[in-house]
Formats: sequence, structure tokens, C-alpha cells
Amino acid sequence: MAQPKAFTPVKLICGVIYKEDALYEDVKHRLVAERGSVDMESPAFPFDLTDYYQVEMGPGLRRRFMSFDTLAGPEVLAGLKLRTIDLEEAIRRETGATGRPVNIDPGYLTASALIMATAKDFSHRIALGQGIYAHLELLFTKTGIKVLDWTYPDFRRAPCQEFFRSVREPYLRRLRERPT
Repeated sequence: MAQPKAFTPVKLICGVIYKEDALYEDVKHRLVAERGSVDMESPAFPFDLTDYYQVEMGPGLRRRFMSFDTLAGPEVLAGLKLRTIDLEEAIRRETGATGRPVNIDPGYLTASALIMATAKDFSHRIALGQGIYAHLELLFTKTGIKVLDWTYPDFRRAPCQEFFRSVREPYLRRLRERPT
């Protein structure tokens, strides 16, 4: 009978949608305090392919991604999403905003995929627990990156994909160097 094996450690990442650079820096500082150092950051990408957050957050939104140096087990994703929901609310209260001033989306990268966490259910999402779902965004193949029918529009852009590729390379090296 086959026995379950321990999960391969994953590379935690976090996407942040924001308007003000100071908010991004505040989120980054708080996440570093909880998750450890950031080893890579993307440039700021315009978040302009959907107006989904404009009513709540206003126009002129940007998104940045960061990856964390410390690897983790994939089972931490639901708890991390719950923590980022709490963090969004704390920042909302601190700033006195009526809506969310920042949107924090945790996820992780594996050798073969990018998975993001969400609190929104949909047919292609997998329940993790406590109202949190896993959302498969991208697949990494030998020839590049494959987008899926439900991949978020900004994740389809070449600059975003290039960032995830740049995070994946040292992650794969690290996995190869791990003792077995």
C-alpha cells in the first residue's frame, strides 16, 4: 500500500494591489516581520485590465509581487490568506478608509505551477478550509508558461510571467541542492 509522502517545500509569494507606495512598503514590512526576508520583488505593474477593485480602492492601482526567502509547506496557504485578510482590515482601520486601501494576495510557486489563495469560490477552485480556496493560476512547462482559461488578466502579461520565471529558477536550484 502506498504511503503519503511529505510535501515538497514551496516558494511563498505575495501580490499586493495598492495605490500609494507607502501602503505597499507598510505591507511588505509587516509581511517580512511574519514570514521572513523578501528575496525578490517585481516592479510595480499597472492594475488596469479590470476595474474590479476601482469602486473600493479608486483608480490608478498597481500590483507588485514579492517572494520570501524561507520555503514552507503548501499547507500553510489557507492560514496565510486568513492572516492577510486580517492585515487588510487592520490597515483599513488604521488609515480610516471606508474600503480596502490595499489588497494582499498570498500564494506559492512550485516546480510546476503558481497557486494563489482566494476567499471566493468558483468551479475551478479547490477548498482548503476555513472559507479559503486554492486558485491555480499558471503552469510551468519545459517550453515556458501556460495560462489557463481562468488565469487573471494581469497574470497573462509577459512582465508578470517573467517575474515568476525569475523566482522559479533559484527555487528549482534550491530544491536540487536539498538533501533527500
